[in-house]
Amino acid sequence: MHGAIIVAICIGGAILALATLGLIIIGIIRAAKTGGISGKDRQAHAEETKMIQDIFNGLSKMEERVEALETILIERQK
Repeated sequence: MHGAIIVAICIGGAILALATLGLIIIGIIRAAKTGGISGKDRQAHAEETKMIQDIFNGLSKMEERVEALETILIERQK
């Protein structure tokens, strides 16, 4: 009786191990095919990148304007 339970536990464990390995392999294959991220995630990253670049460009222009205004104010004070 105890021997049958031990055999059943071993077989069940082997089946679970094979299923786990199979799922891991499937996940690795999917990640390799898609580059690790889905199409929606790629699009979201592209939009975020574009937004950050726009903010950076806007801040650069603002910095130039502030410097120009500082120059004007310094010249007026003289």
